[in-house]
Amino acid sequence: MSGSRVHSFFLGNSSGVNFSIILSPIDEETGKLQLANCSGSKRAGDWNLNVTPGMNTSKVTISLTRNLQLCLPNATDCCTTPLCVVETLQVLACRDSVMLAHLLIQAEIYANSSFTGNVSENAAIIPNQAFRPLGSCPCDLTAGACDVRCCCDPECTPDLKQLFNESCFTGVFGGDVNPPFDQLCSSQSMEYTPEWFPFLCVQSSLNNTPFLGYFYHGSISTPRIPPFKIPLQTSPGKLFTGYRQGDPIMTEENEYFTVPQQSVAGQCVGNAPVAYLQNFDVKCLTNLASYWEGLPHDVRINSGTGDFIQQNVIYRTIADMGKFITESESLHTAEVLCQNVTFAEHYMFIWKDKNIEQINVTVFLGSLCDGETLTQRFTVKFLSLEATNAAELFRNPGYQVGKPVKAANMNASDTSGSLNIWQPAGRGLCTSATYTPVLFGLDSLSGCILEVGINEDCSLLRGNVTEKLNSLIQATHVGKRDNSSYSDLNDWVKIIRLDPFNSDTNVSSGNLKGICPDIPANLNIRIMFADVGAVQGIPRQEILAVQISYSTVIWQFQCGLICDNTVSFLPITASVQFIKVPAQPPIPMTRFQMNYTEFDCNRNDVCWPQLFYPLTRFYTGEPYSQCLAKGLSLAFLVLLAAIMSNPWFSKLF
Repeated sequence: MSGSRVHSFFLGNSSGVNFSIILSPIDEETGKLQLANCSGSKRAGDWNLNVTPGMNTSKVTISLTRNLQLCLPNATDCCTTPLCVVETLQVLACRDSVMLAHLLIQAEIYANSSFTGNVSENAAIIPNQAFRPLGSCPCDLTAGACDVRCCCDPECTPDLKQLFNESCFTGVFGGDVNPPFDQLCSSQSMEYTPEWFPFLCVQSSLNNTPFLGYFYHGSISTPRIPPFKIPLQTSPGKLFTGYRQGDPIMTEENEYFTVPQQSVAGQCVGNAPVAYLQNFDVKCLTNLASYWEGLPHDVRINSGTGDFIQQNVIYRTIADMGKFITESESLHTAEVLCQNVTFAEHYMFIWKDKNIEQINVTVFLGSLCDGETLTQRFTVKFLSLEATNAAELFRNPGYQVGKPVKAANMNASDTSGSLNIWQPAGRGLCTSATYTPVLFGLDSLSGCILEVGINEDCSLLRGNVTEKLNSLIQATHVGKRDNSSYSDLNDWVKIIRLDPFNSDTNVSSGNLKGICPDIPANLNIRIMFADVGAVQGIPRQEILAVQISYSTVIWQFQCGLICDNTVSFLPITASVQFIKVPAQPPIPMTRFQMNYTEFDCNRNDVCWPQLFYPLTRFYTGEPYSQCLAKGLSLAFLVLLAAIMSNPWFSKLF
């Protein structure tokens, strides 16, 4: 429910369904619901019924049309009591005089307390808040109307105060404008009164209170925004001075520009923001029931300097839909519902420095029918304005996050190589799994399932698993940079291979039936990289070393009730880990920190090492000059006290 509206949904086909609303269906004598019939209409009393039909779901909206303002003198069409509406409604869905569904609504709506009358234009004399209280009830902000939670508001009737009597505003804002303060000599609010309190307490009337000027606006220190938050403005304008790599692209409405992308779990997320200078190519499975449109292509994009650019959209029709329709269920009905949907969207961002110059979008449309599974494709590429061709996406020679790692096979005539991981399909078997390249900077884990029989020879099984894992790495070297040349061996680093079995390891032959030890079922790929510079503010990242190792497991045939001659499953995996060097190990704790925990600021409320924190540049509560002056004055007083407490000082006088 939202305000004076109620939203509900009718599930199913709404073709031929008549929706109606009935007011007060409760019998006044028996107190029971009256027998509902299908002879109602879409209007009953002050209530209207609106139905928005959909494919398999229809949205039903019931709205109140009357005025909810409290009555002013000589006013009509208003609420005479705070509890304005107390009614019972019933919504019916009928087809051919047969009731399909009904909804019972009990409405209790209170009148609005906002004031809509004429306010006198006589200018009120507002006293100086720094020397005189502004009023006896600071929370009384609306003239001629009751302010919610303001118990001192004279416009609030006792009936209205019952709605918020337990949550009234407290303190100065709630009407206690002259409370006794702790420094007052007659105040007994302090639980512990020190011995020197009568000497330093204040003799004053409550009119001269430290709460004067509580709402006085003096100099305000702008808080620093943490770096992990993105500052957004509420009005269009100059958002920032340009994009940096990884920043989300913003629209004219200060919202994220989103394109469907894959999450860590492998599912597609429709509202994923597009990051600056990060390419991606994803495929998402959908059908006609779960299909939904993304952002419209008339949304203007912030270029990075406060200007907004329009998308250049080209629409094309898919000729061969067999590449996108991956599955089709057998339909027995003669009429099949079809809809024109988006099969693929290709975004090309033309960029220069920190700004976006142009956006070209190519949309491929096609017909999707009920029962078919569609594989949508979404690609985003960033093309430099100074690039000579589409292949040169960046002037930065280093790797960018999300781009494939470049590999080479220097032992073959064709030096082009590949570094892949599995992309399972169907049942997840290794026989049907495909390959996907390793993407720079993205840790990943993939695998497939290998079918193994109970009479499997352990030596053959080890060789078969090793062959499957080695098929992922058809390379001997990996490129240091994205533009590594195949003709220059210095642009490549050799892959360090740690064989699963060496001469020092005794591999068991596995004499037990159905049990094979030392199976290299896990492939570990570790890639070390570092930042070696920057190009136009974008970090230049290079690969320093690549290591491949194996982890062994003990495979055992899994039996059911009986161990018949069936097959069991052996999962094999491949993991990729990117390690940035130089690594930053945690600072080791000193012996003093381990023994004297009372000086640890993270485990104690009192932090003695930060005693002089107000005198540092990190303190922003007050201007630095004032903090320095107060600190020097405090140091002078401490020095003076130390001198006066010395025995030789008393001998001088």
